[in-house]
Amino acid sequence: MHDIPPGKIAMIVTYLEMTTKPVTKDVPLPKGVSFRRVQADAAWYRDIFTRVGALDWLWYGRLQLNDGALQKILSNSKVEIFTLSLDGQDEALLELDFREDGSCELAYFGLTSRLIGTGSGRYLMNEAISRAWEKPIERMHVHTCTIDSPQALGFYRRSGFRPIRQAVEIDDDPRILGLLPESAAPNVPVLRS
Repeated sequence: MHDIPPGKIAMIVTYLEMTTKPVTKDVPLPKGVSFRRVQADAAWYRDIFTRVGALDWLWYGRLQLNDGALQKILSNSKVEIFTLSLDGQDEALLELDFREDGSCELAYFGLTSRLIGTGSGRYLMNEAISRAWEKPIERMHVHTCTIDSPQALGFYRRSGFRPIRQAVEIDDDPRILGLLPESAAPNVPVLRS
């Protein structure tokens, strides 16, 4: 056992990959849900990133970037952003990153609570896999951690990814840094000094 210093969070990160396109089962979009590619700006991205992952699961990596650094990623022609919309409101984030030759990183993937349990996640993953393997890649990869949704790791494995390694990460708690409210991710304790 190792103590976690005050102001820090610890997580086990699992890295997964697939090296061939898996067979996917067609799943229709739920009624009232639409899929589209987004030419994202920093404001749109921060909103969807926060609603999909930051408040429930403590996603914070992209919140650490200033608008210029974030927009540089979003404007890169090798980064593709998609969403699912319900009743005119964007409710999902799919980010495919092709900046590494021969590879696609499933950089971010998630749904807001409005779409969880509707079959939308399977539809979105099918789109991710299909679009990734349309490109000349040899590998698609993703990572998840123990502060993400407890369903994430199993979902990625059922989608055809296989775990290849794990690591322990300790980082500054984004709630203490002020990137997120202290009420974010109530399943992860805030350790103050």
